[in-house]
Amino acid sequence: MKRLSSLLAAPLLALSVSGCAPLASLPSVVQVPTFELQSVRLTGLSLPGGGNPAVASVTVGLRVGNPNPLPVRLARVDARLVIDGEDVGAVTLPGVNLPARGEGPLVAEVRLPVTLTTAGAFLRVARGQEVAFRVDGSFTADFGRLGQPTFGPFTLAQGVWQQPAILPF
Repeated sequence: MKRLSSLLAAPLLALSVSGCAPLASLPSVVQVPTFELQSVRLTGLSLPGGGNPAVASVTVGLRVGNPNPLPVRLARVDARLVIDGEDVGAVTLPGVNLPARGEGPLVAEVRLPVTLTTAGAFLRVARGQEVAFRVDGSFTADFGRLGQPTFGPFTLAQGVWQQPAILPF
């Protein structure tokens, strides 16, 4: 009988949750997904010319964890990349589906404008010098019928970025 009551508990709980006001109870039940930096790499640095602006190509790889007992889709991650305290640009990361209590990769290839203000930070990275960085942002989590809360802004990842030089000077 104990096994039967355990088997019936989940559907009854689901029915009782679906009858409630979903967004009102969601913040107290849902835990914020976690972000862990896997890699960050400057893959290219172009100079302005022919009417095209200077651009830095960056690949950002994160491991995103879902501590919740429900699967979730991170529908949109809007962030800012900061190098040595200098905001170098906006980063929009693609959505990712995460299993319940699981994790998944989130990789984005981004192109950021290089300005007089941000050129020094990108040149230090391109020369293989160590820089401090962080990715600050917010994201929307899609929990289906339970709602779509937005989390943040907060720091998604931070650390020290050093890679082999991509510039010979």
